[in-house]
Amino acid sequence: MAVNDRSEHRTLARLPTWLIVGTRMGIDATLVYLAFRLAYWLRYDLAIGGDVPEFAQQPLDFFQGKILLLMLLTVLLFQFRGLYRLPRWTTLLDEASSIANAATTATAIVILYSFLQRFYPSRLIFVYAWLLVIALLVLKRAVVRIVRERLWIRGIGTDKVLVVGAGRAGQRLMQSLLGQPQLGYEVIGFVDDVEPTEALAIATDRRVVRPRYLGTSAEVSAIVRLHEVDEVIIALPPTQHAVMLRIMNECRADEIDFKLVPDLFELALDRVDIHEVGGLPLIGLKSARIAGWNYWVKRSMDIVVSSAILVFFSGPAAILAAAIKLDSDGPVLFRQERVGKDGRRFTCYKFRTMVRDAEQQLDDMDGADDIDQRLIKRRDDPRRTRVGIWLRRTSFDELPQFVNVVRGEMSIVGPRPPVPAEVAKYDAWHLDRLLITPGLTGLWQVSGRSNLTFEEMVRLDLYYAEQWSPWLDIKIMLRTIPAILTARGAY
Repeated sequence: MAVNDRSEHRTLARLPTWLIVGTRMGIDATLVYLAFRLAYWLRYDLAIGGDVPEFAQQPLDFFQGKILLLMLLTVLLFQFRGLYRLPRWTTLLDEASSIANAATTATAIVILYSFLQRFYPSRLIFVYAWLLVIALLVLKRAVVRIVRERLWIRGIGTDKVLVVGAGRAGQRLMQSLLGQPQLGYEVIGFVDDVEPTEALAIATDRRVVRPRYLGTSAEVSAIVRLHEVDEVIIALPPTQHAVMLRIMNECRADEIDFKLVPDLFELALDRVDIHEVGGLPLIGLKSARIAGWNYWVKRSMDIVVSSAILVFFSGPAAILAAAIKLDSDGPVLFRQERVGKDGRRFTCYKFRTMVRDAEQQLDDMDGADDIDQRLIKRRDDPRRTRVGIWLRRTSFDELPQFVNVVRGEMSIVGPRPPVPAEVAKYDAWHLDRLLITPGLTGLWQVSGRSNLTFEEMVRLDLYYAEQWSPWLDIKIMLRTIPAILTARGAY
């Protein structure tokens, strides 16, 4: 984006709040007027709902006072109920519900006022007006959302955000913001009093992003001015209370918006449930498991897709089995114990890609300093056979795993299934990836495959567990195809 374009968008974003709200109220009031005009046309001109009785025949001019009252009440109720200052992550469904409630209240007041004045038009006109007011106002907000999100995804009109803190809370915050560009935040980088020894890797559903380290917390004010930051989000632990207070005071002095991320058990931002009992806030955790209805939807998809693939590839699988047998001594299938959901162990099936004594040779490789023992695949593994090298690069060696999927031990999409020796080396937070069924493919597959570090893979797995939806599974399946064809990160 050109500098002038960005400056223009930033200038628009800094328009006075009263002007922005006033403009939105004016547009909503105009839509209310249009809705009533359409209601009059439907009822009186088209006579939808039956012929209008003679005593109820009224020209449009007689409704002008009622229309103005409905316009005023609607926008005032919107303002009182906070519809003009909703957080950007509010869903359209929630906004539509608030619109319907406010429009219903406003219409009811107008109807009551009309009848107290002994004003007897066709009552259906108010029903039509009520429905059209809701429809037009919700449609307007849906269009605005679509346009706004498309602009934000392209980096137009976004708010520049500086994250303070690179701990677990800060990393999860950046993961959520970077993974949801439709929220309109541009993470320019982060500050932390301890400079990372290596570039921080943040996993999203499309790629691994490495945000810039911009300095220490003492430099926040200077960084804000240098990069024209719109908002500072502080994700520091409670032990740094004094630092948080200093940064908040600096933001107030610079008239920069700021927010705090509570360091509650290092929670993911979208896994918190907040309730209230007797005026006291209660904070709970949403489960990262895929359970209930979601589980059965995912399971049904697994069975249908896996069964189709096993039937379709039965012929090629027989040819691959013969090639493996002719290429080297040993069985066609390689059986290995893996750790599945909730730590349950199962036998994973693959076409054999290594020599017969590969497991014994692994002990010699484990002593290498440059190998992460928590990763299964190693680059330039000397134990691979000639056919095995090709099978791994094409991922055809994993065809028998669809049997594991049909049996419910694996899923098509999920975390990579580890072996018990890897799990024994896990840190406590790594175990969260065992809360869901392991998969043949996943975000780790379409975001770099074996080129990723173990920490990056775990972050992708946790992100997938928290963001799961049937559409996400479908997207990952579709993106797996080019990842396999290009053999990116496969060995």
